[in-house]
Amino acid sequence: MRGHRGYINLGLMGVLSAALGVQAADAPSVHVYNWYDYIGPNTLHDFKRDSGIEPVYDTFDSAEVLEGKLMTSRSGYDVVVASNFSLPTLIKAGALAPLPRDQLPGWKNLDNDLLSKLANNDPGNQYAVPYLWGTNGIGYNVDKVHAMLGDKAPVDSWDLVFKEENLAKLGECGVAMLDSPSEMLPVALHYLGLPPNSTRAEDYQKAEALLLKLRPHIAYFNSSKFISDLSNGNICVAVGWSGAMLEAKTNAEQAGNGVKIQYSLPKEGAPVWFDTLVLLKDAPHPAQGLAFIDYLLRPEVIAPVSDHLSYPNGNRAATVLVAQATRDNPAVYPSATAMATLYTLEPLPKATERVRTRVWSKVKNGQ
Repeated sequence: MRGHRGYINLGLMGVLSAALGVQAADAPSVHVYNWYDYIGPNTLHDFKRDSGIEPVYDTFDSAEVLEGKLMTSRSGYDVVVASNFSLPTLIKAGALAPLPRDQLPGWKNLDNDLLSKLANNDPGNQYAVPYLWGTNGIGYNVDKVHAMLGDKAPVDSWDLVFKEENLAKLGECGVAMLDSPSEMLPVALHYLGLPPNSTRAEDYQKAEALLLKLRPHIAYFNSSKFISDLSNGNICVAVGWSGAMLEAKTNAEQAGNGVKIQYSLPKEGAPVWFDTLVLLKDAPHPAQGLAFIDYLLRPEVIAPVSDHLSYPNGNRAATVLVAQATRDNPAVYPSATAMATLYTLEPLPKATERVRTRVWSKVKNGQ
């Protein structure tokens, strides 16, 4: 659902896309639409080298942007990275093409447990291939948070950001949250003891009241800026994707700026999401699209992506190739105890989506 994710900034990705776009007019190509910063630094280059197919690569930064692009017009893309909770909407709209498994030899490498979970959103696993997965939680500057709240700061709890007395203090050093109603409102609902996928308008009014009370202490809602701001010490807390927080941690360590970042998966539970590779029904280059999907099903290809982005992948055969430090990091691969507290997000009826959109607009504007 996820976002970040890995360190290739948007400017560099644009340069890369432009460089890759210099090609012979008759060269085969594949058009890919993915979350920003969500692929290995060499993956596109290596795919072109190994396949002879030119990747034309564009990025987005929220599920809402993706769905809007795919639901309103012919996008021109072949392969899209769609989060699990977007799949039912896209399937119902007829936007996706069924995947012919006989043209995906790498399908045998997939984790059957993840496939069974994805079947809740993609019955029969007809349309989607697991790519990467992760959680939403809290990234924080260790020193600044403890300076504001003391050594007993509730860094393992959503109380850190949803209790006004805590957020009021943390607001002095900067707090950011994802600009995504489909990800933030379920967290607020869950914190209030309500169903994270609620369809009741009155539940969203309660989430709205909570977030409006907190709004004066939130610096901004953004799904990309918080990574660099957290690693640079410009903010001290962010609510976002696990891999994005680990990226901020790595960036701070590499910069040697003294900023110490940690990622917390709150004990009350948090969203777990799965990003998937799908082939669009109106894909202009379906054969090349399937070749790209199957390339990412190779264990030796996807394992370095997990190492680079700090997200686990959906490929059972790749696990042994992922660096042990990545496999053993509970922020990347949550413990069984933590996994038991996680919940998935689901698509909502259009009427509920409209309620959620109105609520989010009020929260962002602070009124």
